[in-house]
This record gives sequence, C-alpha cells and structure tokens, in this order.
Amino acid sequence: MRAIVRAFRRFLSCESGATATEYAVMLALVFLVIIGAVAALGTKVSSTFVDAEQSF
Repeated sequence: MRAIVRAFRRFLSCESGATATEYAVMLALVFLVIIGAVAALGTKVSSTFVDAEQSF
C-alpha cells in the first residue's frame, strides 16, 4: 500500500505530466471511493428505509 501511495505522490509531484491527466487520475480515485462507500452502506440504508416504510 505504501508503494502505491509513494508512486501516486511521485506522479503528482512530477512537473512534466499534463494537468488534465493528473485531474483525471484524482477524479478516478474519488469515483472509486464513492463507489466503495455506496457499496458498503447501500444495504444498510436500504434496510433502514424498509424499516421506516413498514412502521407506518
């Protein structure tokens, strides 16, 4: 994991890379984090809504 973080930091500090590419990589990482959070919390949120619906 440290190697990935180190490589990512090295990539971001490289001045020869295109800015658009750097933003694309950051956007992809943010997107992956969002997808992971939705996958992890999706069933819990769904069951909460089902419980709320059944209480009425």
